[in-house]
Amino acid sequence: MTAVPARLRPLLAVPNRFAASTSALRYAAEVTARALVEAVWRAGGEPFMLHPHAPGGIADPAEVAARLARCAGVLLPGGGDLATHRYGAADTHRSVYDVDDEQDGFDLAVARAALDAGLPLLAVCRGLQVVNVVLGGTLEQDMGGPEHEHRHLVHPVTFAPGSTVARATGAPKAEASCYHHQRVDVLGAGLRVTAHAADGTPEALELPTARGWFLAVQWHPEDTAATDPAQQGLFDALVRAAARTSASHPSIASCAMDV
Repeated sequence: MTAVPARLRPLLAVPNRFAASTSALRYAAEVTARALVEAVWRAGGEPFMLHPHAPGGIADPAEVAARLARCAGVLLPGGGDLATHRYGAADTHRSVYDVDDEQDGFDLAVARAALDAGLPLLAVCRGLQVVNVVLGGTLEQDMGGPEHEHRHLVHPVTFAPGSTVARATGAPKAEASCYHHQRVDVLGAGLRVTAHAADGTPEALELPTARGWFLAVQWHPEDTAATDPAQQGLFDALVRAAARTSASHPSIASCAMDV
């Protein structure tokens, strides 16, 4: 792949994930999956990690929008489960894990701000669920245990003809690396399902009315992007859209050059 000059790499906002500990640090940390940012880099983008600031689980919408204004696109990564109260559930299934109210508040605000601003947005796994919830949808809290959940599985996913996911991957279907035990229940306003697993699980969501490029996938394309062009194609499409955003907004482009 031809090297991309640093001044031409559009900034892609990637919210960090809170971690209780890491092997290299003595205390709690903020982390980003290396495979995820390397996929962005291969595509010609500059990963720009964001601190998830949402005191009390509530992010300031104006502050989030201002922080995103310096970037040309957004990548919402995977992570733990959303708190069930975020989508109006009365009870919480025992399998719900790694809930962090500040993380939830920030991710939901980022999704809303990106959609409102028309920033290119790729949402991965938890990211898909965040977008569905911010648009008024709900989640199935648990898919039914080991015989039904999609943890540590690579399985085929079929794409709707002509969909954004089909165009980005350049294929009618792909092998998807999955790690999730939840899935979309009620679909958020305006969203449509454009990919399914064999068991009917919604695997990709698109928003025909989105102001900018948008795609949400339930699997983890970063897991196999280094060796699977179809999966790398998702990141390539995001970065191409971000580059167009930079080109049409000089303030974003100059920010990308200065960072």
